[in-house]
Amino acid sequence: MSSSTGTLKAVANKATLNIDGQTVELPIYEGTLGPSVIDIRNLYRDTGYFTFDPGFTSTASCNSNITFIDGDKGVLLYRGYPIEQLAENSDFLEVCYLLIYGELPNAAEKAKFEHDITYHTMVHEQLKNFYNGFRRDAHPMAILVGVVGALSAFYHDSTDINDPHQRMVAKYRLIAKMPTIVAMAYKYSVGQPFVYPRNDLSYAENFLYMTFGVPQSEAYEVNPVLARAIDRIFILHADHEQNASTSTVRLAGSSGANPFACIAAGCASLWGPAHGGANEACLRMLEEIGTVDRIPEFIKRAKDPEDNFRLMGFGHRVYKNYDPRAKVMRESAHEVLEALDHKDSPLFKVAMELERIALEDEYFIEKKLYPNVDFYSGIILSAMGFPTSMFTALFALARTVGWVAQWGEMIDDPTQRIGRPRQLYNGMGSRDYVPMEKR
Repeated sequence: MSSSTGTLKAVANKATLNIDGQTVELPIYEGTLGPSVIDIRNLYRDTGYFTFDPGFTSTASCNSNITFIDGDKGVLLYRGYPIEQLAENSDFLEVCYLLIYGELPNAAEKAKFEHDITYHTMVHEQLKNFYNGFRRDAHPMAILVGVVGALSAFYHDSTDINDPHQRMVAKYRLIAKMPTIVAMAYKYSVGQPFVYPRNDLSYAENFLYMTFGVPQSEAYEVNPVLARAIDRIFILHADHEQNASTSTVRLAGSSGANPFACIAAGCASLWGPAHGGANEACLRMLEEIGTVDRIPEFIKRAKDPEDNFRLMGFGHRVYKNYDPRAKVMRESAHEVLEALDHKDSPLFKVAMELERIALEDEYFIEKKLYPNVDFYSGIILSAMGFPTSMFTALFALARTVGWVAQWGEMIDDPTQRIGRPRQLYNGMGSRDYVPMEKR
């Protein structure tokens, strides 16, 4: 099995560009799914022109075999498998294997992979000293960016990107150690001692144990409903094509940076409220609304084009249909609220009424403002007892496997070059320096 990208498949016709009386033919390539692409790599060489595409919304930056999204149809595939099927039938480590290797494992392959990940979950004891350098109220993502980047100072035997074995060890270490690092960030924030991982627990169970267990006290029993919900959250957030943080990882990796530095860069990009912080913003909105009787006021504001207020957790930049991840997350949200007997809390009453309105109100349906994955994941994590500041850190934990899979694919791609976007310059033209006494 291989995770490397395939060769580009050209279609018979070509795109023709007429510019300044010159005609240029540009190759067109088609993928397995989705729109075909126009190859503009030689455009500047042949014409002297660049393209202008702020946000890269119409530009394919790479050739990938990993994840496919059709936002209009509400489709998300990992290596060809629909996300709904994986969330229903698989578990997170099996999905990790799929994303890295390209195929689902057999029983022996899965057992070995789980063993190898499990026995990499411990972090170097000296890494704990990094946490003491942060204020106790430091945001978990600030800790994550620093600590993940620092892993390269502890694991020199997996930083050579030209060695396939070292690359694989780095991937395993990052997937394995991220739950430990995130749980330690939480423990540090609440002033509790760190809890070491247990090899007899599953990936999701171990994370909950390290987060909420307390050493030398009564044993923490992991609720299987919560463990399954966390496992699903991890699966649903494992990869999402060339989003901002994944593109950041690829861009950092294109320079030859070590994998730990690349994933730290991904964490920094994910931290933004428009990306990984969306579910945190959603919970803050629910808290602002406060009670069900205030919902009409906020719905009215959301519909008012003159009001800047936005309902967080509704709609999605990519999905113009129902977010397929939200369907699965909605089921988990109701299961968790039932298991924890939280259905009567004011916050969750607000969330459930907003959900009902969004699924029935003509305005929301017409605008396709369906509840998205951030809406439901925020509800689940809050019910479990995670503070909102931890939400993005959990997103980073889950997305790490997507990052390392995409990073590894980029390293193996012979056509990949160091990222170097161009610009449309609108500054001052060339001018001569003026001495101070003449200004």
